[in-house]
Amino acid sequence: MKKTGLIVGGGIAGMSAAIMLRRGGMDVEMVDIAEEWKMIGAGLTISASTLRAFQQLGILEQVREFGHTHPGIQVCDVAGRPLRHVVSPPLPDADVPGAGGILRPVLHGILAQCLAEHDVRVRLGLTVSGIRQEGERSAVQFSDGTSGTYDFIVGTDGLFSTTRKLIFPEAAAPAFTGQACWRLVLPRPPEIDQRHFFLGGPVKVGLTPVSRAEMYLFLLEHIPQNPWRDPATQHIQLGKLLEGFGGILKSVREGLSPASTIVYRPLEGHLLRHDWYRGNAILLGDAAHATTPQLASGAGMAVEDGIVLAAEVSQCDSLQEAFANFMRRRYERCRLVVENSLEIGRLEVAGATGVEQTAVVERSLAVLAQPI
Repeated sequence: MKKTGLIVGGGIAGMSAAIMLRRGGMDVEMVDIAEEWKMIGAGLTISASTLRAFQQLGILEQVREFGHTHPGIQVCDVAGRPLRHVVSPPLPDADVPGAGGILRPVLHGILAQCLAEHDVRVRLGLTVSGIRQEGERSAVQFSDGTSGTYDFIVGTDGLFSTTRKLIFPEAAAPAFTGQACWRLVLPRPPEIDQRHFFLGGPVKVGLTPVSRAEMYLFLLEHIPQNPWRDPATQHIQLGKLLEGFGGILKSVREGLSPASTIVYRPLEGHLLRHDWYRGNAILLGDAAHATTPQLASGAGMAVEDGIVLAAEVSQCDSLQEAFANFMRRRYERCRLVVENSLEIGRLEVAGATGVEQTAVVERSLAVLAQPI
């Protein structure tokens, strides 16, 4: 008999897990709290290890067609002058580009289409309100008053996961890091043909190509008091943060207006420093290990979680064995991403040199190049 699973949360982690579990012979369904199922946000920066995960998921060609891939990262000074070029180390088990970018809604569409092709049932406007172990299965109470019974539950409902609160009520809440990220999608000039970092100023700025015609800007700001930022004046605030930057960033600043679609988000993160499962329920992605964006690996870690979980559940005799093997393969890798991203953030806040920041990036990419 097929194992039956419930995926709680329809983001990158949830869809990846559902696709891989279906390929592994599991009968899974998904619920998501959103009434309208879509991905919000701007662009997503992609590392080589994330592209490998997309390849294993079976969507790399669509990502390359509708997103953008390139060799590495061009590091520049505040005037836009090149300082050094960082190339991702080759992966021992995959031939993929060194970096990339894609719009979040575009990636959502690719994953949703793949999910439909695997006949995964998706119910919207719904989440879990209770989980109870009943012998070898789990009984689930849903937020609309209905219920169901499954062999396993996979919580992929993000940073403020309801599933995490149900199975680990003692877990600490995500913590604000003291930084916020500004994002803005823009037309892409030909010279921005790979990711660019602009270091040495009061804030860190980057540009990532996300399609043939578009790029997105990200800017990391130190805001220890976490003030509210009025959307009506965010273009003015972003313009002030870009003062002193030259080259293409000067043009970006001059083009800001009330019509600019800016996405502003304070950065929060957390890492469960124990097993991510209890009974027949397990957490993946941001629900277990939410990272800040400095290593561009949050999405990759979420996809890898789904790949590894499906492999272990498919080949192990028991869920407990599968979950334990999953933790052995995932914990240290995800911990590195969370902690090294935070370390880069601390270096940014402290005004560390581009060399110091880039060194942490390069060390991290070397580890992430290893097979999952």
